[in-house]
Amino acid sequence: MMLKRASGLFFVMMVGGLAGLILREAVFSNSPVVIGLQTAAAALMIWARITFGRRSFHATADPTKGGLVTNGPYGYIRHPIYTAVCLFVIAGVAVHPSPVSLGLAALVVIGAIGRILAEETLLRERYPAYTEYSSRTARMIPFVF
Repeated sequence: MMLKRASGLFFVMMVGGLAGLILREAVFSNSPVVIGLQTAAAALMIWARITFGRRSFHATADPTKGGLVTNGPYGYIRHPIYTAVCLFVIAGVAVHPSPVSLGLAALVVIGAIGRILAEETLLRERYPAYTEYSSRTARMIPFVF
C-alpha cells in the first residue's frame, strides 16, 4: 500500500511539473530540433499506449491484469511512456532554461523515476517473468538506465 501512495505522490510531481512548465510557456518551442524531439516523444508515447492495449490508467502504481507486455517499444525499454514524457519535457526546457524551468523539469523526471521504481517492485510481485524481462531491457535509455 505504501508503494501505491508513493507512486501517487510521484504522479502529482510529474503532473505539477508539466503543468508549471506549460503555464510558464517553457515547454514548447519553434526550434526544429525541439519539435523533432517532442514529435518523437509523442510518437513513442502513442506507440506504447497502443501496444499496451485497452488497459486502464491508474494514478497510483497498480499493475493491470492481462499479462506482461514485452513487445513493441516494451521490447527495448521497460517504461516508454515515462521515457517519452521526460524526453518531451527535457527537449522543451533545453531552449527555455531558467532556475524555475529546470526545477519543474526536475520534478517531472524525479516523479517519473520514482514511479518507475515503485511500479517495478509491484510488477516483480505480480509477474514472475518481470525479473528476466528487466535483465534484458533498459528502464528508459538502452545501455544506460
